[in-house]
Amino acid sequence: MIPAWLAAFAAVIVVSLVSFVGVFTLNTDPKRLHKWLLLLVSFSAGAFFGDVFLHLIPEAVESADGFTTPLGLAVLAGIVIFFTIEKIIHWQHCHHPGDDTHPHPFAWMNLIGDAVHNFIDGVLIGASFLVNASLGLATTLAVVLHEIPQEIGDFGVLLHGGFTRSRALALNFASALLAVLGVAIALWVGSAASSFAALLVPFAAGGFLYIAGSDLIPELRRHESVRKSLHQLVTLLAGVGVMALLLLLE
Repeated sequence: MIPAWLAAFAAVIVVSLVSFVGVFTLNTDPKRLHKWLLLLVSFSAGAFFGDVFLHLIPEAVESADGFTTPLGLAVLAGIVIFFTIEKIIHWQHCHHPGDDTHPHPFAWMNLIGDAVHNFIDGVLIGASFLVNASLGLATTLAVVLHEIPQEIGDFGVLLHGGFTRSRALALNFASALLAVLGVAIALWVGSAASSFAALLVPFAAGGFLYIAGSDLIPELRRHESVRKSLHQLVTLLAGVGVMALLLLLE
């Protein structure tokens, strides 16, 4: 019988490796990749919105047991804190153009949002394995299936924001490792892990709403071609659609 802590850490390492999905672009021609970047940004925006309205907020409402005011305050706190973080990043980088040395602030915001999401995933995986191995494996599978489309979009956002492919891969993996910290904290707090995760979920929803609405959508609006706009709309809806399909697996 594998100890719960060992199974949880093994599961979260598998989840973290999903962040390397961007490795499949390494041999892609840069010009061809550039054409796909905005579509990946719109897909990521759709995935964020889908995640918020189809997964995070319903889960937070279910955990709130009718106490919706604290839930709303947590969502607002997520928006305000991510707004503050972005302001700090702008103050640090506003005098630099977006390039590999000083990428656009929206790329850093996406990375921070992804790190928060990964941390919550780690807490959920750890809490599930504390209940039993079957629930832990089911939660891990759900997180992996959820992470694949999310990581594809996130990788595209990092590239569009000015990171090189190798640096984007490295930072994406570093962000994914926050899930390991999440598992460690879940195992440390024990039975209170589920309650701890429930507090973080609406906060993450607010952060994701801010990133998608304030950073990604405005980036798409800069390109006014009717054809490109239609392509962006289709891929945005595809991002929402993938998150909707994942409901069938939960």
